[in-house]
This record gives sequence, structure tokens and C-alpha cells, in this order.
Amino acid sequence: MKNESAQGHLCALVTILIWGTTFISTKVLLSDFQPVEILFLRFVLGFLALLAACPRRLRLSDRRQEAVFALAGLCGVCLYYLLENIALTYTLAANVSVIISVAPFFTALLTRLLSPGEVRLRPSFFAGFALAMAGICLLSFSGGALALDPLGDLLALLAALVWACYSVLSRRLAGYGYPTILVTRRVFAYGILFMIPALFLLDFQPDLTRLAQPVVLGNLLFLGLGASALCFVTWNLAVRHLGAVRTSVYIYLVPVITVVTSVLVLREPVTLRSAAGTLLTLAGLLVSEWRPAHWKGVEHHGGPL
Repeated sequence: MKNESAQGHLCALVTILIWGTTFISTKVLLSDFQPVEILFLRFVLGFLALLAACPRRLRLSDRRQEAVFALAGLCGVCLYYLLENIALTYTLAANVSVIISVAPFFTALLTRLLSPGEVRLRPSFFAGFALAMAGICLLSFSGGALALDPLGDLLALLAALVWACYSVLSRRLAGYGYPTILVTRRVFAYGILFMIPALFLLDFQPDLTRLAQPVVLGNLLFLGLGASALCFVTWNLAVRHLGAVRTSVYIYLVPVITVVTSVLVLREPVTLRSAAGTLLTLAGLLVSEWRPAHWKGVEHHGGPL
């Protein structure tokens, strides 16, 4: 049990370390691609990578499980990324960063609502959420003031809710006991399928000659193989070992990784506000994950989270 927990934390941390750096690759690709083109190509690459890693066919023991796979693909691959990218066209990236970070809170509420016997939310979870959100606000708005945009901010909030739905669904998928790679590949297949109608609505241009540029191809491979194929597998493994709620709090670290990457790669300066925000966010993660000794090992059997 202790080893499984350690593996879960490691998988969640690896996932967030990669997801927190994807903004650089996305920023590079946006000069040649529309957002929907990047999403479609990265998940097609991710699907092909998972197919090559495990070409076996997933045979379901119950055909009713197909609906859960379809919903997971719709929420975690299609709707979440489309809502997030569309939100960025209406509101500030800082707003989206903060609002998306509410996803762990939504995940906890959904888990509690749908599976009341699975978890009991402890005060430390809410204290950690408050600390992390304060830190994320400092990180996101360190360069300027908050500027609200009702439509863009609402879309970002919907994206956070959709990701919470995916987290709950991925917990159910983990309970089926199928190999994680096969589960992730099936979710990708449904996500790509649901994404196809959006391609015709959002100016998709199937011009693959752009992939001849090494910088474009390299960044797209990073997003497809690393941020999509690898990270969704490691995230689903973390959910299997830790549960949806404990895994989701690692989302608090995404703005921290983004700031650190900006300093190391883009040579952006470290400010007192960004340093304080980083410390508050890390404290929020630690407080959310903290469990007294007499509560350890019971979170999957109705114990507190």
C-alpha cells in the first residue's frame, strides 16, 4: 500500500512537471497552427504512440462500460482543451490559470456528491485549497491587475468543471482493472472522434508541410508523445493509486512549474510576489495532501481526504 502511494505521487508529479512546461511548445506552435489544429494533431500522435506501445485490443467485460470511456474522452480530451483554448481568446491567460486551478475543488465536490461513502473531506483539504489559490493568484496576477471577462472566465470555469468530471470518470475506469495504456488509448480515440466536428467549425487546415520545420515537429512531438500519451497514462496511474481527489490537487503546481520554466528558459525575472506565490502554492499542496497517522491507508474505504 505504501509503495503504491509513493508510485501514485511520483506519477502525479511527473505529469505536472511536463504539463507545466507545455505552454512554451504551444506558444511556438501557435505561430503556424490554430489551437484546434494543435489539439487534434497532438492527440492523434498520442493515440498512435499508445497503439505502438501496446497494440493489443481492449476487450470490455461489460459493454455498458463503453459509455464511461466515451464520456471520459468527451470531457478529458475534447471539451476541456477546447473550452480552455476558446476561453484564452476572450480573457487573460492569468484569469484562465487561476480559474482552471479550481478543478481540484470541483473534483472533491463531485466525488463527495457521487460517491458519498468513498471520501470525507477534511478541513485541511479546504485550508490547502485556500492557500494554493492565494499563491496561484499572486503568481498569475504578478504582472498586472485582475481584468474580468464574463464569457471567457465562464468558459474557463466550465473547463475546470469538465476536468473534474474527467477525474471522477478516470477513477471509475481505473476500477475496471484494465491495463492503463489500453484505457488511455480508448479515451483518446473517443476524444479525437468528438473533436472532429469542431475541426470544421474552427478553421482546421490540413497542411502537413508545416511539419517539415524541425522546431514545429519537435514541439508537436513533445506535446503528442510527452504531454499527451505519457502524461495521460501517468495521470491515470496516479488516480488509480491515490484516488481522484488526492491526484487532482497536484494541479495547483502547474502555475509554479510555469513560473520556474519561464525563469530558466525565457530568463524572466523572479519577483518577490512570484516567490511568495510559489511558497503559498507549495504550502497549499502539502496541507491538502497531509493526513494524520490514524487516517493513513483508509482514504479508499470511506476515510477522509
